Amino acid sequence: MDKIKIIGGNKLNGKIYISGAKNAALPLVCASLLTKEPVTLKNVPALSDITFLNSLLNYMGLKISEKEEIYGGHITKTYTYQADEIKELIAPYDFVRKMRASYYVLGPVLARFHHVEFSLPGGCAIGARPMDIHLSSLEQMGAAIEIKNGYVIADAPQGLKGSHIIFSKASVGATCNILMAAVLAEGVTKIENAAKEPEIENLIDLLSAMGAKIFGRGTSILTIEGVKELHGATHAVIADRIEAGSYAIAAAITKGKIELINANPEHLQQPLRTLEKMGVTVEEKENSIIIDAQNKTIFGEDIYTDYYPGFPTDLQAQYMALMTVAEGASLVTESIWENRFMHVPELCRMGANINIHGHASAIIRGVKKLSGAPVMATDLRASFALVLAGLVAEGETIINRVYHLDRGYEHLEEKLKAVGANIERIKEPD
Repeated sequence: MDKIKIIGGNKLNGKIYISGAKNAALPLVCASLLTKEPVTLKNVPALSDITFLNSLLNYMGLKISEKEEIYGGHITKTYTYQADEIKELIAPYDFVRKMRASYYVLGPVLARFHHVEFSLPGGCAIGARPMDIHLSSLEQMGAAIEIKNGYVIADAPQGLKGSHIIFSKASVGATCNILMAAVLAEGVTKIENAAKEPEIENLIDLLSAMGAKIFGRGTSILTIEGVKELHGATHAVIADRIEAGSYAIAAAITKGKIELINANPEHLQQPLRTLEKMGVTVEEKENSIIIDAQNKTIFGEDIYTDYYPGFPTDLQAQYMALMTVAEGASLVTESIWENRFMHVPELCRMGANINIHGHASAIIRGVKKLSGAPVMATDLRASFALVLAGLVAEGETIINRVYHLDRGYEHLEEKLKAVGANIERIKEPD
């Protein structure tokens, strides 16, 4: 199993290209199941999650072609998906266990083929993420759902019907799934308390290009008028706001200066304002963001994670890493996921002063320095928090279980090396 070795102490300076967003690409890929015609996606990140999802779709019968193209001045991947001959309506456990977001096949397959069998994905390291919102919403649309032997078996022999659905929480996954189900449902579907993330807007844009009728883009109330069929389209994945935020913190924690090429500042307003409050200079440009922490004193700042446009839970761990070496104390309150402080013991191994209170809050008191140590990655974003700590720590940090990083950060070592980090991947036999 690969490891990452970092020798800390280098200030990072230069430019980093921000890749396509993993959390946008996954539902976009599954939207290709809604039509017989080809769907072409540009700016798709080269990540293990995409590889796993492509394997599942290939098993189900999709034709998938891949090529490299220039997008935004950089070489990126373009995939074309064609679902004209689906042979399997089952998402088996062996695929789903590798990547929870495989559940995005649920809505489109049920909508188009009126039957789907899907292995329950279970929880993950950052807490249980039940599918009750997905399943109850599909039942409201007329689906008969049975859970048997660890599988969800959903049937809608007469097709799905439009319904008025009110989510109990603004779930991104459920919003994407029910959107994809509703576009081929008979009649009108209204979703209240829908999630508003940019990744959902990206999905709405693709579905609209395929012929869907969706109203309320960017709001918490979405209205979908079902159509009989959709057609193919070509569409680009938006830039990854979480990757951009992660590298912005890399500039701040090392007291460097990085321009984030292709990043969209509109998608990062809360994190950028937080960096400014901490003493970092932020310059927003049309297609990039400049983060300048050279000769700056970084001060602690409280954060409270919340649904978009609030502070993203997917940047909580990375900001906590920055706070470990900031002046003064900070309070982090995690309101989205339980058990999302698993990076705390590892940061403390490196000398951080963090106290957890209950399940939802942590107090961080800044220290003068961190020290390199062997640490263990527990989930995707926690992994990057350990990278950040390693970049500023004295000595050598070895990060184990870096397959988490490969799920969400494209070419991580190469991007950090290009701006001055002393980082390398240690290949080890499985």
